[in-house]
Amino acid sequence: MTNAFQQFQFEFGRHVRDPRANPRPPGVSARRADIYSELLYNNLEGFLLACFPISHQLLGKRRWPKLVRAFLRDARCHTPYFREIPREFLRWLTQTEVPPVKLPPWLRELAHYEWVELALDVMETQSPACDPNGDLLAGVPVLAPALMNLAYAWPVQCIGPDYRPRVPRATQLLVYRDAADAVQFIELNPVSARLVALLQEGQSAGRAACEAIAAELAHPQPEAVVAHGARLLEGLRAAGAILGAKPCTEKTP
Repeated sequence: MTNAFQQFQFEFGRHVRDPRANPRPPGVSARRADIYSELLYNNLEGFLLACFPISHQLLGKRRWPKLVRAFLRDARCHTPYFREIPREFLRWLTQTEVPPVKLPPWLRELAHYEWVELALDVMETQSPACDPNGDLLAGVPVLAPALMNLAYAWPVQCIGPDYRPRVPRATQLLVYRDAADAVQFIELNPVSARLVALLQEGQSAGRAACEAIAAELAHPQPEAVVAHGARLLEGLRAAGAILGAKPCTEKTP
């Protein structure tokens, strides 16, 4: 009895996911099956629309539904939580070699950029101990706990109805949740992004990190790099991406 019921569930599930390829199980009317299919699609699309409004707008009324239906039909999610649906969609979109519709070359990165805001918004964190007014060069700068240092091949933060790039442009973005729980975006250059990457390790004092970058660049004036880095660190603190500083425990060689 249980096996027969489970078999019915499998058959009905396959039908509502892909009605064209899978017949209705015996005893299920077309009207009821259509209602279930429509409800399932609408609920799924609702979660995706909340996370990917720009992708939806740019793909339009023809390509977007085809993409969502392909996700419903083909994807195998790894979590039962509704709030993880956008991440599962992004995972599927990234791993799909041949998408069901023709996608702009920047669409996958745009979708990731849109998802990042949701990811940081729901990220569970604890505020680390630090001195909000601490010396960012002598001490270890403490970054906001909900933060991502991202690199894209396309200027995803500029893409929209009025701008659809034709050629790639490398873009570094610092995305973080500030003290007011608002997600903020800062565009960085490659050197600034490298400095943030060093700070993410959480061990080096600000001065040491700046000096490391000066060495990597073989810069003839390391102190100029340190001075520029100091201004950047203060700017990040003012913007809420850096919370303060903690004492440096590394020993100077």
